[in-house]
Amino acid sequence: MEAIKTINVNTLRNWLEIGQPVSILDIRPISERAEWHIPNSLHFNAYDKIKNNDFGAFSDLFLDRSVPVVAYCGGGKMSLVAAEMLQIQGYNTYSLEGGLKAWSLAWNTATINFPNFDLIQFRRTGKGCLSYMIISNNEAIVVDASLDINVYEQYLNANDAVLKYVIETHTHADHLSRSKEIAEKNSAALFLPANNNLRFEYQPIENETVFKLGNISVSAISTAGHTLESMSFNIDNKVLLTGDTLFINGVGRPDLKADTEGMKVKAKLLYQSLQKLLSLNDEIIVLPAHTSQPIDFDNLLIHSTLKKVKSIPLLQLNEIDFIETIIGRIPATPANYLVIVEKNLQGDFSDINPIDLEAGANRCAIS
Repeated sequence: MEAIKTINVNTLRNWLEIGQPVSILDIRPISERAEWHIPNSLHFNAYDKIKNNDFGAFSDLFLDRSVPVVAYCGGGKMSLVAAEMLQIQGYNTYSLEGGLKAWSLAWNTATINFPNFDLIQFRRTGKGCLSYMIISNNEAIVVDASLDINVYEQYLNANDAVLKYVIETHTHADHLSRSKEIAEKNSAALFLPANNNLRFEYQPIENETVFKLGNISVSAISTAGHTLESMSFNIDNKVLLTGDTLFINGVGRPDLKADTEGMKVKAKLLYQSLQKLLSLNDEIIVLPAHTSQPIDFDNLLIHSTLKKVKSIPLLQLNEIDFIETIIGRIPATPANYLVIVEKNLQGDFSDINPIDLEAGANRCAIS
């Protein structure tokens, strides 16, 4: 029999980017799929049979045999067994190397254009992280860098742009920040929300700090709550980068690294910060730092308008009810967040494997 073929994340990502026909088969337990999955993948309930080496596991699966099948699991081992079974049934099958854990680094983009600037939304489709590049008159800012810096370099080069600033909305707990690395690579100014625990050189972002970029201004707005140092950024009164303060269908969680009383304090700050944002122009476009769903390769911007997000039920509540409701809806705490935060404060990831540390869905939003 022909050896079992594997496919790496970059190749599968490229296939999806160019629209190459492929059937992506999720062989994990359904409970794991509910947390995260590859966009447009199919789930087939065969995990127990595969685990028991039952070669009839896929006897009831009917896919187009002219289209390649990529099987994936959590870490890339069980999918090798599934690929062998599928191959015996006549499918041209691949096993995804590293499984969904490796897929967390996969990405795609969407772009929106304005008269004075262009904005590129970089989406970690396997993790839900959203980062941004704003370009005006061949000058660029990168916000909340979460991908390999070569991805951003590719777009800087394609747009003949010079990276002037690298900034962040807050100290992230679900992914390793690549901001320090890309700033150093490009000799760009690194600006971060002021945080006494950061252990490397940076320039502090304060409330109303203004970044001049080409023909536009990017203004910082202090929006404490999700974290005490959280910032949002108003781009030329057209776009609002809200970090993990405001999402398109929810708000940020205020509990990380806080006891019960601290949580209440942060929830109150979050309410006040949200009122500040909601007072801005209704038509401003809201772009958050995360989404809670796998991101299709559709080139469609993940966004809303301030007018639309005002209809989020949580935002209809008064301060007391908001605090009580938020605290009652706190999602499970990610197991890896303390280590990730510590690494982001150090700015040194030389002793860790990002794929292992960043594995798992983000849980930043409350709706």
